Amino acid sequence: MTLRLFPRSALAAAALVGASILAAPLAHADKAAGDACAASLSADGKAIYAAALPSLGSADLRTVVTNTTKSLVEGGKVAMGSARSNAQAAGKCLEVAGS
Repeated sequence: MTLRLFPRSALAAAALVGASILAAPLAHADKAAGDACAASLSADGKAIYAAALPSLGSADLRTVVTNTTKSLVEGGKVAMGSARSNAQAAGKCLEVAGS
């Protein structure tokens, strides 16, 4: 005879909540590492990083960085001549933030 104090669904829900709580600091730590990396970027690199960060996970990293950089260049917020090198540097920091 087994005595159940909680229904199985309640235990499953508690396990899911516990896993979410434990995973949250890990995701935050990755963003913190990405932010630390971005601190060393040029102003244009920081602009690309900041603009692309919310889009991480919506598409592959290269597409996100490319589309974000094009948009910033077209908007006059990033210099066209240095856009590629700044996008590459920002992409490395975004990779850290998204891992």
